[in-house]
Amino acid sequence: MADIKPEEAKDIPAIKTFFKAYVTSDHVRHIIESKHFTDLATNAVFSTRDFRAVPSKYRTLVPEYIKDYVSLNQFAA
Repeated sequence: MADIKPEEAKDIPAIKTFFKAYVTSDHVRHIIESKHFTDLATNAVFSTRDFRAVPSKYRTLVPEYIKDYVSLNQFAA
């Protein structure tokens, strides 16, 4: 991810929030993977507003990166 820089610095907090929510929440992961984005409207961890703040390029890039490089077992509760 360090090789790919957001075009706007203002996008970094939204991308970080998405990354953290995707890594730490099974529910958020399931919503994103199943493309049931309307379920984010009632999600306390990562909302529809949070998702919309993430640039569209990173909405697919972050999950792909995490699947390839992050061991989710270390974040399991």
